[in-house]
Amino acid sequence: MAESRLLRGKCFLLSVCLVLLSLTRTDGLYAPITYVTSGVAKGAVCLDGSPPAYNFDKGYGTGINSWLVQLEGGGWCHNVTSCLARKNTRLGSSKQMGNQLAFSGIMSNRRQFNPDFYNWNRVKVRYCDGSSFTGDVEKFDQATNLHFRGARVWLAVMEELLAKGMRNAENALLSGCSAGGLATIMHCDSFRALLPMGTKVKCLSDAGYFINVKDIAGASHIQAYFSQVVSLHGSAKNLPLSCTRRLRPSLCFFPQNVIQQVRTPVFLLNAAYDYWQIRNILAPADADPHGSWNACKLEISSCSPLQIKTMQAFRMQFLKTLMSKSGNSTSRGLYIDSCYSHCQTEFQATWYMADSPVLGKTKIATAVGGWFYDRRSFAKIDCPYPCNPTCHNTGGSGGMVPVQPNV
Repeated sequence: MAESRLLRGKCFLLSVCLVLLSLTRTDGLYAPITYVTSGVAKGAVCLDGSPPAYNFDKGYGTGINSWLVQLEGGGWCHNVTSCLARKNTRLGSSKQMGNQLAFSGIMSNRRQFNPDFYNWNRVKVRYCDGSSFTGDVEKFDQATNLHFRGARVWLAVMEELLAKGMRNAENALLSGCSAGGLATIMHCDSFRALLPMGTKVKCLSDAGYFINVKDIAGASHIQAYFSQVVSLHGSAKNLPLSCTRRLRPSLCFFPQNVIQQVRTPVFLLNAAYDYWQIRNILAPADADPHGSWNACKLEISSCSPLQIKTMQAFRMQFLKTLMSKSGNSTSRGLYIDSCYSHCQTEFQATWYMADSPVLGKTKIATAVGGWFYDRRSFAKIDCPYPCNPTCHNTGGSGGMVPVQPNV
């Protein structure tokens, strides 16, 4: 009898656990891939010559005429060698992308995890050109079979989405993470121009505000790197004219030189200690030949006092650049937390969960949704590390974000 009661008790506890697990699961949606084969004839192709692609989940109910277009991130390639390394991966070929893609965070279709955008038409534009959708070189080297056509990929996908119903959008949000966040800033006004005058259009750049500063060795590493990207991909003609009329085209790959001229409302979401920028702009491998920053770059808690001091100085440079260049328009949103992270909209843990990071007692999803719908403006900057206990300081080691190789 006792054993029977114990067994029933265990079964009851197991049932409770299964119910709780089902309530907390966030990975329920896998969106199918669509290949834009019509773009190939126009030269809109990935690095390897394969067609552009996107993943799409159709909106419904009140979101049937609202569109969220998310530009995938994934760094850049700046020379033939680095582009060849990408060519046969999902970042250079739609053949390597798989048939489905998990949608979470801002892409989730569940209201409890994505309260403002869950029932919109949600699109992930896949990134396979290595230039933040800015490149356009007509000729290609038959020996390498590399194509630099990012700007054509952008146009081909937008044309297909317009035909799919986006031309009737009542609301539209262009967003992106990392290289996709930079692309969001570059393409924000052109996205606005594609849609009817009556459409509410805004842009959200997540971890896309890369700054032009010297590394720990005093070298202008990221400036030289972006210059190579722009030159290789022929990006100059596709960067904002408001910038290229004033500055060298390579400098117009930095959002700080573009953002003031963007007329469409933009929300800038960034970690002040963005770990991609710490690893690749502040302390790239070339500037740290002995690897003294390796442990720190993986986990901020492993940083020495001197390294923390250097990162605090980087934060001040980031904020100075941001505040002096981004303007003070009331239409602009700002969420600069003091987390050691990179990309916070695409992951459920940082977008909208019970323990998600907060700034001004506000989660990222709440701030972005309120700003888009004009319920509440939001422009806040966090106090310095380690003041925010809600941060998910993963550094890429927590299984959330794949580590990108140093540029």
